[in-house]
Amino acid sequence: MSKKENPQDDKLRPHVYDGIQEYDNRLPNWWLWTFYGAVILTVMYWFSWYNADVMETDAAIVEAQMAKVEEVRLAAMGEISNDTLWQMSRNAGFVSAGSEIFKDKCVACHGADLKGGIGVNLVDDEWKWGNQPISLYSIVVNGSPDKKAGMQAWINELGAQKVSQVVAYVLSYHTEQEMADAPTLNPPLEL
Repeated sequence: MSKKENPQDDKLRPHVYDGIQEYDNRLPNWWLWTFYGAVILTVMYWFSWYNADVMETDAAIVEAQMAKVEEVRLAAMGEISNDTLWQMSRNAGFVSAGSEIFKDKCVACHGADLKGGIGVNLVDDEWKWGNQPISLYSIVVNGSPDKKAGMQAWINELGAQKVSQVVAYVLSYHTEQEMADAPTLNPPLEL
């Protein structure tokens, strides 16, 4: 009679090499599911990293940290000058903070697009009280010299840090050369 095969018996491969035979067993299910899960997670990770913009790249993280360092460095400078204000206007952190303050305090008079309304236009090529950043800073700090139709002083309400952020935001719409070439209607103001 022929011998019946027990399904529980291990199956040997027919291949023999140097007298060694291998079993022909299936891989365990836990191993297969772990492998399939790893493949799926790899595809999801690849998609989210390179295509979905879900995660922040290393370059963006470093850039954000460098902007914070620059912001702290500029804040520690203390002395406000034309060069300092131009540096602040190139710093995304200062400009972003200035934008929020501008939206809260300045939009009512100068408009959301900075083109004026009750207040003067801040993006044209003409300046009322000087074409230097320090003149703009002085007006925000001390108010307009034209007390009948001018802007109030904001230093008491905002403080020097927030005033410099607002000025940086306004300057971010201009270049140094453009502002230097712009005509001024009145003598420039100094601090």
